[in-house]
Amino acid sequence: MNVQYLKKIIIAVLFLANITSRAHAETVKAYEADIIIYGGTSAAVIAAVQASRSGKSVIVVSPDQHLGGLSSSGLGFTDTGNKSVIGGIAREFYHRVYLHYQGREAWKWQHKEEYGNKGQGTPAIDGADRTMWIFEPHVAESIMEDFVKENNLQVFRGEWLDRKNGVEMKQHVISAIRTLSGKEFKGKMFIDATYEGDLMAAAKVSYHIGREANSVYKETWNGVQQLAFQHNHHFATKISPYRISGDKNSGLLPGVSNEPVAVKGSGDHKLQAYCYRMCLTDKPENRKAFTKPDLYDPMQYELLARLFQSGWNELFNKYDPVPNRKTDTNNHGPFSTDFIGMNYGYPEASYEERKKIIKAHEDYQKGLMYFMANDEKVPELYRTAMQKWGLAKDEFVDNGNWPYQIYVREARRMVSDYVLTEHEVLGRKNVPKPIGMGSYALDSHNTQRYITPEGYVQNEGDIGVKAPRPYSISYDAIVPKARECANLLVPVCLSSSHIAYGSIRMEPVFMILGESAATAAALAIDHHIGIQEISYSELKARLLKQKQYLELTE
Repeated sequence: MNVQYLKKIIIAVLFLANITSRAHAETVKAYEADIIIYGGTSAAVIAAVQASRSGKSVIVVSPDQHLGGLSSSGLGFTDTGNKSVIGGIAREFYHRVYLHYQGREAWKWQHKEEYGNKGQGTPAIDGADRTMWIFEPHVAESIMEDFVKENNLQVFRGEWLDRKNGVEMKQHVISAIRTLSGKEFKGKMFIDATYEGDLMAAAKVSYHIGREANSVYKETWNGVQQLAFQHNHHFATKISPYRISGDKNSGLLPGVSNEPVAVKGSGDHKLQAYCYRMCLTDKPENRKAFTKPDLYDPMQYELLARLFQSGWNELFNKYDPVPNRKTDTNNHGPFSTDFIGMNYGYPEASYEERKKIIKAHEDYQKGLMYFMANDEKVPELYRTAMQKWGLAKDEFVDNGNWPYQIYVREARRMVSDYVLTEHEVLGRKNVPKPIGMGSYALDSHNTQRYITPEGYVQNEGDIGVKAPRPYSISYDAIVPKARECANLLVPVCLSSSHIAYGSIRMEPVFMILGESAATAAALAIDHHIGIQEISYSELKARLLKQKQYLELTE
């Protein structure tokens, strides 16, 4: 698209939008800034900080009351991968975590010296670099709020995009977005920093949901992956999927599909499972016992009871320690906190439908904890051990100590002119226009639970393939096709295959991409051009000045 022509379009659309807005100013509360960011995630906050530091006015329109996304909602045992490629404001965030835990007053429930300082291939506290990668949820949220205050960020909370009619757009340029409350937000550039990609979808940018067939991008680890058991999150023993063990006529247990598993490598629209990252504690003074949820059905957990009976003993393997005798508790094993198969409709669901899906996940997970602590089908050894754990009373204090944000591991993914695949993650292809780096393994949680031809239950979708070295992420992966939108950046639901997204979808990477997106938006505003037309060399220079890591130099 011609640069001068694009400039004229942007100027004309903004002029028309200004005239139009006067006509309904009496009924619509309008706000305006250079950059409008939709979302309350860590990427949204970091993008807003960078927009402000770039000298641009910025408004954060957040559906969430609490900022920081998963970083502030239980995912404190950070999936860093290779921490040496985490730079910019993301590294500043983890430096601030480090500073917080230097004070004795930060250690309420244990002495600093008692903390194990261990992580996934990296220490929790890296004194040489003055960073800390593992933390309590409220500490992350406090740092996010500090970013807001220090940068005088204007944040509108509890504002949900009108997904049907809330995007004003002319000639591939967004002029304004509206929320369900009636507020209108006008801007020159927009950033969709949600986990769901709602603004991207409402702007009619191309996207994909689910797993592509391996044939689409000539991949190996995309698509259906039955009998690929790389995290041991599968049933290693023969367990019946029927309500009465071995009796096909008794009906299937909850969560087991009677749909035959598809051919290996084939595509589908199924999603890797969601869960909550619970913050638990075994400190009696700070522990809230597990209670029976609103909708409790012990039959939901019959497979787990049978799993225990088979001798499975890895229950506490993902009670990862964070400071102050707390955990970041993640899914582990064949039957755990992942509510497999119950999220397929989430990305496209209405807000009300999403609430139902989220509530079902909450009830399932609360019921799971109650079941393990109380049901006699659970061996006494595990029941007794579980009763020593509970929700941390000093976390998520206005939400019954339950995390604010469900772990949306994957929803929509943009389809742009450039799609990141496993080939880039595994170092087989060079990446053009790098704006940040990732390093985590190709990682997917289970996608479905099915019946094997032999008549036993099994999980499918669990993948974990290590990236041999850190890899670059292309600028072209966070911008839509020029013919679809010239002023929207998508740093979270970026253009990626399912399995490549399994590596990219880490909180530090989202922060990195949020900062790079805001830098690019500021550059496009400075030159009055669309985001696809900016000079990469100029963008690269700015990112390097911001101490971002773009590619390996060795």
